[in-house]
Amino acid sequence: MRRIAPLSLLCLPCATLAAEARSELDEVIVTAPYGQALSRDRVPARAQSVSVDEAESVQPADITDLLNRRFGSVSINHAQNNPLQPDVNFRGETASPLLGLPQGISVYANGVRQNEPFGDTVNWDLLPLSAMQNVQLLAGTNPVFGLNSLGGALSVQMKDGFTYQGTGLEAAGGSFGRRTATLQHGGNSGNWGWYGNADYFEEDGWRDFSASRALRGYGALSWQSGDDRFDVSASQGDSRLRGNGASPEELLEEDRSAVFTHPDLTDNRMTQLIASGTKGLVGGWRISSNAFWRTVRTSTFNGDGTIFEECDVGADELLVEEDFTDVDGDDACDSAVDTDIELVLDPAGDPIEAELGGEELNAINNIGLRRQRSLGGSVQLAHELDLGGGRRNSLLLGASFQRGRSKFDSEMEVAALEDDRSTTRTGLFADEYRTAVNSGVRTLSLFATNAFDLGPDLTLTLAGRFDHSRITLADRSGQSPELNGRHRFGRFNPGVGLTWRSAGGLRWYASLSQASRTPTPVELACADEEAPCSLPNAFLADPPLDEVVARNLEVGVRGAGPQGLEWEASAFLAVHRDDILFQTTGGAQANVGYFANVSDTVRRGFELSMSQRLASFGWRLEYSFIDATYRDDFTVNSPNHPLFGDDADEVDGAARVAGPDKLLVRSGDQIPGIARHQANLILDIQPAARWRLGADLNFRSGVYLRGDEINVLGRTKPYAVVNLRGEFRASDQLTVFARVENLFDTEYETFGLLGEPDEIFATFEEPAFYGAGPPRGVWVGARLKL
Repeated sequence: MRRIAPLSLLCLPCATLAAEARSELDEVIVTAPYGQALSRDRVPARAQSVSVDEAESVQPADITDLLNRRFGSVSINHAQNNPLQPDVNFRGETASPLLGLPQGISVYANGVRQNEPFGDTVNWDLLPLSAMQNVQLLAGTNPVFGLNSLGGALSVQMKDGFTYQGTGLEAAGGSFGRRTATLQHGGNSGNWGWYGNADYFEEDGWRDFSASRALRGYGALSWQSGDDRFDVSASQGDSRLRGNGASPEELLEEDRSAVFTHPDLTDNRMTQLIASGTKGLVGGWRISSNAFWRTVRTSTFNGDGTIFEECDVGADELLVEEDFTDVDGDDACDSAVDTDIELVLDPAGDPIEAELGGEELNAINNIGLRRQRSLGGSVQLAHELDLGGGRRNSLLLGASFQRGRSKFDSEMEVAALEDDRSTTRTGLFADEYRTAVNSGVRTLSLFATNAFDLGPDLTLTLAGRFDHSRITLADRSGQSPELNGRHRFGRFNPGVGLTWRSAGGLRWYASLSQASRTPTPVELACADEEAPCSLPNAFLADPPLDEVVARNLEVGVRGAGPQGLEWEASAFLAVHRDDILFQTTGGAQANVGYFANVSDTVRRGFELSMSQRLASFGWRLEYSFIDATYRDDFTVNSPNHPLFGDDADEVDGAARVAGPDKLLVRSGDQIPGIARHQANLILDIQPAARWRLGADLNFRSGVYLRGDEINVLGRTKPYAVVNLRGEFRASDQLTVFARVENLFDTEYETFGLLGEPDEIFATFEEPAFYGAGPPRGVWVGARLKL
């Protein structure tokens, strides 16, 4: 059996488990964010892990590409059409950089939570794959990993001077103007270790106006003596990303590289410091602790079609709010006839004219700035007890504290669309859409887990975690006092599991556990149906939302066959109570609305993993079936659904109309955006000592569109993408490599939503927007290791 990663890397107390791991399967699994790992056979859940060598052989572009191609039940979508900004889905749960999506996966790097405090988002662009030593995905609602672990927990362990020695340089380039480079160096003197990494990514993008870049740095200084160890690390990230979002169906038919509107810019700057240590105590006890400080500055600029209307007010043509009452039904605003007309005012209180310099102000710029600062720490006591007869008891007791403070500022600038659908700068801002809000999130946690061997082949695991969170919101502008609010959430989440190592070599496991997530500040600030918000900007009110609580039942079995064959089968059932959904009320790309607890949801599935390594050939197959449905009947806003359009008679589902712009979702309807069938096939062959070739196939079935929660419009088309890769080791130091993605240049879509394309293209009739997958790309590079 392969070894997943060096024991000293996965967690510092793992050295005490080295003998046990070697005597069984020579692999360990991290079972807490920091401070504990167990041999794989004692973990009652499915765990997937990839070491640096395995990741290098797949040649992924970044960590999300690695997860998508190598891990089971994982898929990504191209909602932003930027390789560094995908939504990552695992078992129907999401980890995304986008505000507004429910985040159901906790992400840790070196034991520190990477979900940002304002929206639990994950900035994948700030996590350099080249500096990672191991990536692990632990399935299920493991309560010890804390909030957001509804579907699983992703743990990343970074390199240090004891796991990487020497100097490495890698550079590559090719399609879409993509250029990447990595420089890293590490070493140790026995007790002291050091490591540094600089990673650069740049591309023009395969779509128009989509150039992006990212520069990441990471460094670590370590000291160890026997089983005692101390580490400090620093991370720095600076990225400028252009992700211009989904495109209308009819625009994709004309030109798949075209964008709807632009620019859509996200600039991230991050600094993170981590200190951690572990020390052995008397009586088999060990204490571990860590502390961190993290700051992220995110500025956004999103050009889009206008949300306002033109109106004749006296002799002037002015901008007004879109929701006036059209009394005479002529689809035009007439202040002498129509009612409920609200003028769009600038900060001085003056109405904004509908034209500027002869140009129609038919666009807007959403401009935002988020400054997030987090700090916290944890302390764990671990105890390993040899019970004799091949039995052990592994106990972990811990406490953690985390505080996150955010400052959010946004404003909306009225603008004009250029011929290329970019937006102009006018300096005219809609006063009502200015937001200045502070938020604070403080979480105190107590947790424990104990793995007790009832016999040499049977292990009982008990786990529990209590989280107490306090969330505050405070309006800084003085114009929106309804934003002010305080919310408290407290919950104990338990878990129990069994593993059994049967005489036939089969490893059985079963678990029942619970996890939860609190509403985020961005959800609480936008939860009023009477005051919808524009994501990710104008927030107007602070009504309460309930926690989302997930309970997960999981069973599985692993085994081995002849000639190195390994396999694993698992099944899971996850029930979510009070899931939070973004209820859209409009917007060209359905980005205006509010958050609400709408329904319980169910995610159930089956997973199969098989792999084999022969002398010069290896293969791996991952298949998963995921059935994600709503459990309750409820109404959902979907103003852009064809059932409310001119051709409503041509769409099945009239019985689902529950009112103006409202649809009735029935129990059993599928949750949009989740592929039911997913499969990855990886092939590797080594025809000669210095050559290595490989291919992988990624299959995903179609998904329902966001906005079609009633499932009457059909799914996107299923697709299969084939990738090739190869490398030639010219010497012990130099390796040349190449890869081809989407070999057959397949046209496919990974994501869809309902919007208003006719806001920009008057002749477009179809409301569907799609996130298109990239075309064929070819890259070549070289890797030097000294």
